Amino acid sequence: MANMLEPPNEGDWGRAIFDTDFADIAAAGFETVRLPVRWSNHASYSAPYTIDPSFMARVATVVGQARAAGLRVILNMHHYEDPQGNIFTDPAQQTARLAGMWKQIAERFAGESDMVWFELLNEPHEQLRHTNLLSVLEPALAEVRATNPTRPVVIGGEFWSGINSLATLPLPNDAYLVATFHYYDPFNFTHQGASWIDNPPPMGTTFGSASDLAELNDNVAKARSFISATGRPLFLGEFGAIDQIPLDQRAHYYKMVHDAFAGAQVDGCVWGYTNSFAFRDPATLEWKTPLLQALGL
Repeated sequence: MANMLEPPNEGDWGRAIFDTDFADIAAAGFETVRLPVRWSNHASYSAPYTIDPSFMARVATVVGQARAAGLRVILNMHHYEDPQGNIFTDPAQQTARLAGMWKQIAERFAGESDMVWFELLNEPHEQLRHTNLLSVLEPALAEVRATNPTRPVVIGGEFWSGINSLATLPLPNDAYLVATFHYYDPFNFTHQGASWIDNPPPMGTTFGSASDLAELNDNVAKARSFISATGRPLFLGEFGAIDQIPLDQRAHYYKMVHDAFAGAQVDGCVWGYTNSFAFRDPATLEWKTPLLQALGL
């Protein structure tokens, strides 16, 4: 549910969530929604780091709508990079606040079935690396386990949880963890012309060359290797290609990536719905049918 609950305020980066969205998503054939939430923008900066009750209620409403539609929900901690507290530039300083927020989230959703998963932190990067990842995440995981002892919890690795992070991803000793990675390779195809990055790749790049397919196959092998070495389930948390790429090329990319990882028993979530890398037009609400078909929907 891209750019919906992780902006500073809902609606800042596109349209807000509609009450009908989740029924529509389920009707299209999807089984899971990943819900990026910017909790840190709605929590106090001193203990116990209280989350604004109205915002907590809004998230609970959204989760309830998705579950009523029969969808699994992956509820995450997204864009924790506020001016007064950025976990990626000062992880140690924000560790207690991360745990405090997860304590409240875990308590609020403790009654949900295991069709609601928790994702402790989206895309660790900058100063949050594998060398200090567990020291930052384990206090939050402990707060989750105090009220949700068997809930699936998702953890991703350094460098924005790219595929190469899996090789050295440290995991806590916990039987209910799911590892995740994000996939936007090759970047010069998926992010061509992206307005939010410096010096974006130029428009006009296509996908499907022999070297592209070799890279994809090599990355699928990395996923297989992780599963074999750890025995852990692996979740592709985000993959996608930017809206301004011609639709047929986007569809080809989604199909190739989806099918390749599905062959390794790795499924995931596309980024994302209406506001960014859109699967559905935000104004007309028309689905981009070739993209659905690319996923076998």
